[in-house]
Amino acid sequence: MSEATEQPPVSKDIGVLRAGWGYASVSDKIADIVLRRPVRWPWMAAFLFTFAGTLVFFGAIAYLFAVGVGIWGVDIPVAWGFAIGNFVWWIGIGHAGTFISAFLLLLRQKWRTSINRFAEAMTLFAASIAGLFPILHLGRPWFFYWLIPYLDVMNVWPQWRSPLVWDIFAISTYLIVSLLFWYVGLIPDLGTLRDRACASGSRFKQVAYGLLALGWRGEARHWARYESAYLLLAGLATPLVISVHSVVSLDFAIGNTPGYHSTIFPPYFVAGALFSGFAMVLTLAIPLRYFFGLEDFITQRHLANAAKMILATCLIVAYGYASEIFTAFYSGDEFEQYMTVNRWLGPYAPVYWSMLVCNVMLPQLLWLRRVRHSVLALFLLSLVINVGMWMERFLIVVSSLHRDFMPSAWGMFYPTVWDWVHLLGSIAFFVWLFLLFVRFLPAISIAEMRELVHESAEQQP
Repeated sequence: MSEATEQPPVSKDIGVLRAGWGYASVSDKIADIVLRRPVRWPWMAAFLFTFAGTLVFFGAIAYLFAVGVGIWGVDIPVAWGFAIGNFVWWIGIGHAGTFISAFLLLLRQKWRTSINRFAEAMTLFAASIAGLFPILHLGRPWFFYWLIPYLDVMNVWPQWRSPLVWDIFAISTYLIVSLLFWYVGLIPDLGTLRDRACASGSRFKQVAYGLLALGWRGEARHWARYESAYLLLAGLATPLVISVHSVVSLDFAIGNTPGYHSTIFPPYFVAGALFSGFAMVLTLAIPLRYFFGLEDFITQRHLANAAKMILATCLIVAYGYASEIFTAFYSGDEFEQYMTVNRWLGPYAPVYWSMLVCNVMLPQLLWLRRVRHSVLALFLLSLVINVGMWMERFLIVVSSLHRDFMPSAWGMFYPTVWDWVHLLGSIAFFVWLFLLFVRFLPAISIAEMRELVHESAEQQP
C-alpha cells in the first residue's frame, strides 16, 4: 500500500481520525515519533527515574538469591505473600492487550486500531514480569527448570498436580503466542520505518528495521500471507484470554482452604483480569496521547469505549464478590462463614473495604457520560482501579491463609521493606520497558491506520 499525497476526509462513523488525514500524514505523525522526534525532558526524566527503580528491583532480586525468601514477610501459616499477589496482579494486567488485539479483531471492532499496538506491548511486559514472581517464590529459583519436562536420565519428572507446573505452561504459551501476534502485526510498520530511515540517511536504523522487517515490500502476496497469519494467530490468542487466568485461578480453587475453594474463581478471575487490564490501558494511553500529541489517533471515543469495558467487567467482579459471600453462608460451612466475617471485621478489614470502594463503588461513576468523556477523571479512576485490584489479590492470597482451621495455626503477615521494593521495583521496570518501546517502535499501527483512511475514502460519495 503506497502513501498517498491526497488527504481524503474521514467518515464520522469510524471516529478515529479527523478530516484531512491521509496515508502520508498518518505515516509522518506516527513514524516521526520514532525516527525524528528529539528526546525531551519529560521522557528523559521518566526514563532515568524508572531506570533507577529497575536497578533497585534487580538488586533486590540478587539479594533474594543470596539470602532467600526470608527477607520477605512470609511465614507459617502465610507462606504466600506479596510475591503470589503480585504474580496474579501482573498476569491480569496483561490480559487486556490480547483481548483488544485478538478478540476485538475477530469481532471487526475498528476502535481497537488506535490502542492495540501499545496494549500488546503492555501484555508482553506485564506477563514477563508476572512470570518472575513464582520463580522468585520457589526458594531456590535457580532450579526453576525442574518445573519443565526436560530430558532427565534420572526420570525425575515435574509434579503434574502442582499448580506451579500449570502456571509454567500457561504463562509460557501465553507469552509465545502474544509475542508472535505482536511481532507479525508489527512487520508492515517495520518496513515503513526502514524505508523512511533510508530516506533520512540513518544507515543504522535502516539496517536494524530492515532486519526486523523480514524483507517486507508491501506486495500483494505479502499482504495476503500477512492477513492470513494475523487472523490465525488471533484465533489462537483468543482462547488464551480465557484459559490463562482460569489456570491461575485454579492455583487457589483446587485447595480446600476457606476462601480459595470456589467454583466461581475462573470466570471471576478472567473478569478481574480484563477489569485491571483495561484500567492499565487507560493509565498508559492518556499520558501517551498527551505527551506525544496523539489526540487525533487516541480519541475521546477510544477512551470512552475502554471505560465502558471497565464498567461491564466491574459489574462481573461485583457479582463475584456477592457470589462469594452468598456461597459462604448458603453452604453452611462454618469455616467459610468465619473467613468472610474475618474479611469484614478482622485485621485486614481496612484493605477489604478499601478494595470495595476502589473496585465497585467508584467505577459506578462511569455510568455518567461526563465522567466517561473526562480525561482527568478516567486517568484517576484507572489508577484507583489498579490499586484496588492489587488489594483484591492481596486479600485473596493472605486473608485466607492467616487464620487456618485451628486457632493454634493463626498468624499475621506483615510485609517487609523487601516486599515493597519488589512490588514498586517491578512497576518501575514495567514503565521503563514501555518508555523504551514508545521511543523505538510505533506505539500505534501505521498500516491499520492507513487502512482506516482507505476505508473512509471509499465511503465518501
